[in-house]
Amino acid sequence: MPRPSLPLNALRAFEASARHLSFTRAAIELCVTQAAVSHQVKSLEERLEVTLFRRLPRGLGLTAEGEALLPVVSESFDRMSDLLERFGDGRVREVLTLGAVGTFAVGWLLPRLPGLREAHPHLDVRLSTNNNRVDIAAEGLDYAIRFGNGAWHDTHAVQLFEAPLTALCLPEIAAQLRTPDDLRGQVLLRSYRSDEWDGWFRAAAVEKSPVPTGMVFDSSLAMVEAALQGAGVALAPPLMFERLLRSGQIAQPFETYVSRGSYWLTRLNSRAPTDAMIRFRDWIVSAVETAS
Repeated sequence: MPRPSLPLNALRAFEASARHLSFTRAAIELCVTQAAVSHQVKSLEERLEVTLFRRLPRGLGLTAEGEALLPVVSESFDRMSDLLERFGDGRVREVLTLGAVGTFAVGWLLPRLPGLREAHPHLDVRLSTNNNRVDIAAEGLDYAIRFGNGAWHDTHAVQLFEAPLTALCLPEIAAQLRTPDDLRGQVLLRSYRSDEWDGWFRAAAVEKSPVPTGMVFDSSLAMVEAALQGAGVALAPPLMFERLLRSGQIAQPFETYVSRGSYWLTRLNSRAPTDAMIRFRDWIVSAVETAS
């Protein structure tokens, strides 16, 4: 499709002025004079034969034509900027947008990112964290790593691994615990899954489990941080807190576990895997196999 010669400088001047509603602030951003910005906008208006701005006593206002033009120009500059940032070392970087449960991201993924960079130096991962509530389509994600049973509507899921839960607490609290029944005298921190402590006490062969009275958390990450600060005993996956366990900051007083699901690598069924997605999937599956 043939394109007219695009007045890029004039479009940049218009876009910056429209965002700031000021020629002066646009000039500061673009490192030119206010007169230069005004001249570029005027030339664009003459070329298009429309008025883009209303000159007001204090600043600028967009006309209907300016309002129509702004989102198209802004999106185009954003897309060009994003693509140009992906070039490096003579090759375009492959972008992968990933959402992950915060506990998984901090406890498992981040320590392994150097291995991902070494294996795929041109894979540009954009990571956002959540508390297991995610909308892949609305958030524009390639993948989401979630905790559960793998059954999400219109979603393809690859199981990574189970992450069974157990009691985690400060070492000084752990020293007071001889049997699971000793937890009756402790504050038991809870997640929004109300049956987890009951399941753990059943696995520990405690006939009548105590009623948890501690705070309710939507994240194991926050719950274990509360335990670190002496707020009580957390029920969390030790696999996600190996560094704290190795350093002795947190202790695992019992070898009793209860499983409530697995971590899964998920994508929309309607989303055909890109090269970047395939590379990341193969890497994380291999990393899980190596760690197990």
